[in-house]
Amino acid sequence: MGKHLLIALLLAASLMSTGCPAVIVGAGAGAGMYTYAEGNLKRTYQAPFDQAMEAAMETMVALRMTVLQEPTGDAIKSVIKAERSDGTPVTVTLGMVSSNITEIGVRSGVVGYWDQKVSKLVHANIAQRLE
Repeated sequence: MGKHLLIALLLAASLMSTGCPAVIVGAGAGAGMYTYAEGNLKRTYQAPFDQAMEAAMETMVALRMTVLQEPTGDAIKSVIKAERSDGTPVTVTLGMVSSNITEIGVRSGVVGYWDQKVSKLVHANIAQRLE
């Protein structure tokens, strides 16, 4: 059994036994690994915080989303609140992990009606700008 498969099986067994609602999407570390929990799709990028923030803001413009207010927070953690043309809310959360690594979470929709496809689209656009 391959190392990655064994790790994935052990992780899945651990998550099922603890009742954690997180879902891991991806093939392995460094291959665009996402975590998805309670509507929040997270991914870690090898990019400084300010570069990740710029990529996130450019993504909002490229996807024709309206940023509802200037990003709140600081240079360690910030939140961008936006909405799609149909009024669906989108929240992008950025958190500095280290000087060159930033975690970005994207939540689209409302409680109970999360739209994972839109969150993946936002991440794909951010990744394109950072990679």
